[in-house]
Amino acid sequence: MPPRTKLLRHTAPGTTMSAEEAEISGWERSKISNQDTSALKKLGLMKKEGAMIFPGDESFPATRIGYQVTFVDHLIHGLSTPIHEFLRGLLFVYGIQLHHLTPNSILHISIFITLCKYFLGSHPHWGPWKCIFYLRRNSSRNIAYNVGGVVICIRSDVEYFNVKFPDSVQGWRKRWIYIQEECRSWDVEVTAEKKLATEALMKRIHELQNTRGKELSGVRITVHFLRIRVQPLQARKNTLWMYTGEEDVDCLSKDLSLKDLEKLVRRFTSLSKKHSVPSSCRVTPYNSNHALLEPLMIHFINLGTQFIGYRDTVRDLKEALDKANKRVDDLALKLEQSEKNCKKAEQDVASVEGLRKRLHEAENALSKKKTQHIVREEAIIGRLESHNRSFVRKMGEDFTLHEAEEDRLLDTLSILELHGDTARESISNA
Repeated sequence: MPPRTKLLRHTAPGTTMSAEEAEISGWERSKISNQDTSALKKLGLMKKEGAMIFPGDESFPATRIGYQVTFVDHLIHGLSTPIHEFLRGLLFVYGIQLHHLTPNSILHISIFITLCKYFLGSHPHWGPWKCIFYLRRNSSRNIAYNVGGVVICIRSDVEYFNVKFPDSVQGWRKRWIYIQEECRSWDVEVTAEKKLATEALMKRIHELQNTRGKELSGVRITVHFLRIRVQPLQARKNTLWMYTGEEDVDCLSKDLSLKDLEKLVRRFTSLSKKHSVPSSCRVTPYNSNHALLEPLMIHFINLGTQFIGYRDTVRDLKEALDKANKRVDDLALKLEQSEKNCKKAEQDVASVEGLRKRLHEAENALSKKKTQHIVREEAIIGRLESHNRSFVRKMGEDFTLHEAEEDRLLDTLSILELHGDTARESISNA
């Protein structure tokens, strides 16, 4: 294998270049053997007619409409078309192309997707990926390689599966081919779900443009992002609809003065000094104090994730949202039941209080009756003692009341005393 050449500038496949530039770029004439062709057939990668085109005498890839360049070793390590959206996202985020990755790097991605799908039961997730892997340049002695110039590595402080990679994959840069890529354009038929989401957003745009007294214009939108001091094209930690003001981590400086704002807007637009520059929007923008409505949030999630090639994560977000909504409904039912139980408990407490009040009244009445009974008994005892003295004088014998509580005569007299009034009243009525 000839030594790798030094890279003077980055060159993507399909770019016109001289033979000298091709040599410098790291591309070499492709040499596909019968063994390579046999391996591709056994793996089922050549079933479709026209799926692959083997290069001729060209020393570097040429532009072929409907095809893209890849390597036999990349295909054997799990790559195929249409390219998985997680891989598209990786390329987008890292700002690299397929030919920058080595075969071992492709295998790392294949293993990770398989792990997530078949053993974790989830779509490939950015969180674990960033915890496990990092990228480094593939270079030596101040030479940076274009083809295979980026290597995906496992972090040293992370426990991950040992794949036992070979030290190097010999000659893989010489085995490049053209593979057919499916057309991915706005001409493909849109699904009903995406159509509804798009229609909802287009309807909202129309409302923002035409709501009387609250019309939104391109100038007003420009004024807004200039005034709050954020750069819309800058990657940010928080979304703009969660903007928190001057304390926001993505805010570059304090709000511009009105004079500076007008000057900047006139520089951007055709407005002259004769025209007034709107200082604010007529519509309240979404921010941390003006929360985004849930239906719009769903549509923004759809569009945002699809734009960077993460349609898989949309389903996860929707499932999480559905679970959250279900939990809210369950909690609402529990709250309703709790309120009913609380109301019943209050009624029970009121009933107990009423019973306690009636019992207290009964105790007071009983105590009053006992007091009356004691008073009457004392009166009867007094009369008996008086009669006893009279009896002693007449008969010469003493009548003694031993135990007032068990004396039948006393009981009889007490009953007559207590109910005498009632008996007399009944006799009188009769």
